[in-house]
Amino acid sequence: MTGRVGAAHGDTDGGSDQAVHRNPANQLTGVGSLSLEGGRPSRSQSHNPKEPSWGRTMSLAFQSIGVIYGDIGTSPLYVYSSTFTDGIQNTEDILGVLSLIIYTIILLPMLKYVFIVLRANDNGDGGTFALYSLLCRHAKVSMIPNQQPEDAELSNYRSPETPPKPSKVKEKLENSKVAQLVLFVVTILGTSMVIGDGVLTPSMSVLSAVGGISSLGTDTVMWISVGILIALFLFQRFGTDKVGFTFAPVISIWFLFITGIGLYNLFKYDVRVLRAFYPKYIFDYFKRNGKQGWVSLGGIVLCITGTEAMFADLGHFNVRAIQISFSTMVAPAILAAYIGQGAYLTKFPDQVSNTFYASVPGRVYWPMFVVAIGAAVIASQAMISGAYAIISQSLALGCFPRVKVIHTSTKYEGQVYIPEINYILMVASVAVTLGFKTTTQIGNAYGIAVVFVMTITTCMITLIMLVVWKTSIWKIVIFFSAFGLIELLYLSSVLFKFKQGGWLPLLFALVLMTIMAIWYYVYRQWYIYELQNKVSVDYVKTLVKNSDINRVPGIGLLYSELVQGIPPIFSHFIKNISSVHSVLIFVSIKAIPISRVALEERFVFRYIESRDYRMFRCVVRYGYKDINEEPAEFERQLFEGLVDFIQREHSMLDGEPNEARDEAVDIHQSAEEEVQFVQTERQRGVVYLLGETKVVAKRDSMLLKKVIVDYAYDFLRKNFRQGEEVMKIPHGRLLRVGMTYEI
Repeated sequence: MTGRVGAAHGDTDGGSDQAVHRNPANQLTGVGSLSLEGGRPSRSQSHNPKEPSWGRTMSLAFQSIGVIYGDIGTSPLYVYSSTFTDGIQNTEDILGVLSLIIYTIILLPMLKYVFIVLRANDNGDGGTFALYSLLCRHAKVSMIPNQQPEDAELSNYRSPETPPKPSKVKEKLENSKVAQLVLFVVTILGTSMVIGDGVLTPSMSVLSAVGGISSLGTDTVMWISVGILIALFLFQRFGTDKVGFTFAPVISIWFLFITGIGLYNLFKYDVRVLRAFYPKYIFDYFKRNGKQGWVSLGGIVLCITGTEAMFADLGHFNVRAIQISFSTMVAPAILAAYIGQGAYLTKFPDQVSNTFYASVPGRVYWPMFVVAIGAAVIASQAMISGAYAIISQSLALGCFPRVKVIHTSTKYEGQVYIPEINYILMVASVAVTLGFKTTTQIGNAYGIAVVFVMTITTCMITLIMLVVWKTSIWKIVIFFSAFGLIELLYLSSVLFKFKQGGWLPLLFALVLMTIMAIWYYVYRQWYIYELQNKVSVDYVKTLVKNSDINRVPGIGLLYSELVQGIPPIFSHFIKNISSVHSVLIFVSIKAIPISRVALEERFVFRYIESRDYRMFRCVVRYGYKDINEEPAEFERQLFEGLVDFIQREHSMLDGEPNEARDEAVDIHQSAEEEVQFVQTERQRGVVYLLGETKVVAKRDSMLLKKVIVDYAYDFLRKNFRQGEEVMKIPHGRLLRVGMTYEI
């Protein structure tokens, strides 16, 4: 059954003159205007997170070694070979490059990320979307008009240490649609680059590790790498928790190996390379090499690949654990590796194309090769898992077509697997490996992805300093100027190699951004259309009094994402079916710009008009890291919340002034009767009502809009998963009605 809606159904304000009951906390409850979506969470709970003990922190610090640092830890495999692509012409250049590596690691991962960026977490979660959600909560910059005053009362919504204050920057952001659009585009650009890392990291890391048998030929190395990559991606469906307990020990062994080998090479070949800690060698290097020195920065920046993972994977650990693990183990290990390789190259500059394996002593060569393969696989695993997590966050914010998200670990909340994306990443990663064969051009592409994300993080942290932290202006200027200039210098260098492989991550980002932008644009237009054409309350009153409309046994759950009013699909259901369930609940699934919503605060209920109608509004709030429950569990939680809501509503009426005792008894009896009625109807059956909405552009729309809506969006909608598959709705209890929206 398909219809077409072109105009609003009656009055579109959804208003009502009935009184709204308020509790002492000024929360809206009871029967009132659907335009003022109110209610209280079904249950309440105090959230006072405690600082973990030192024992727990040290345990997390050890675990983080295996999850976060595989990428940056394996960078010694390829940095010198990617920097000196034409060989070493002057041995003094080794000191210049080593000095650049040392200070790049100290300034960017250590100073910027470990001690500044990690503080900008979203209630313990990090990453580009976390920064965006933090800004959305402290300034009205979200482009979808579904904000509700009740959201600000969530435990995790606002950190107590950052109370709202007036800000000129905040006012400009809230009043400028252009600024909001730019912020959104920058956010999806950053996330697209990180997803692109899910393609480049496996190719780069595995090719570099397998390079230990380069004597067998380039093609042999390439095909062995392809085999490892295919096995890696096929293994994803089993979940990282199946091998997670081995990650930290393997990476720890890797760090011990590269530390020991680095110190061995330092004392055996040339301890004088420690002079590289004197930054004068950086200036001498640029003075001596000029433009070529600037171009070589594209290889040097690979020493900090995976830095963003420290922030993106923060949700699994805590700030102190990451600070401890990076400062005490990771940074010393990789610095020792680079210093040792530099000492080796002063004696054997002709072996720079295979620096890492050439510098490994013969007795530990094959054990090192095996550990390197393991470390490369783990580094790849971390970035692949990160790509899944980011797409999962994008789904929650309406920025990506629907895909199946499988949570693979009961121990780590953020570990997910997305089958469709897994195979796309596998094909892309294998294609990159077959196309480039060696790490040289992949390194050019990798560098652009790394520096772009870091630059975007710097810009967003600066905004957070202005809007959220209220940092003094001179500190903001120092932060932005210092790190911004360093990253822009690196960015200009990697962009110089655009034709030599640098175009690849930009192509990935362009494709992903196009998909995300198309989906988000149509999703926003669709939401605004429903908001403007919502069903009026007068329509509901008429409906209930209409004797031609039957109230059939059971409970109907009508799904919608509209949180303010009744969606137009409801009148279309009535027009085609001419019946309403005895209990009807309008269920609105809403994404909240926080990482997690406590179960006790997830459901917000209210009555629609008279209690006798047995119609309820239920807004179900999810954070971008929350798990969608199975239908049976979701129903259990929903009805527990509904019963709790009914009882509390009657309890509040019991406390009204001038209420007679005998009337209070009647109220309690009616509460019990209402609960019993709901439970009886639930036993008779629960039916899911879902609108199958087709969105088309208006006939007088511009050609570009018609192409985006009628073709691009329609293609994405048909080739990705449908709503009932994502929401896990049982097909035997699903009732769908088709409808067309002209936007």
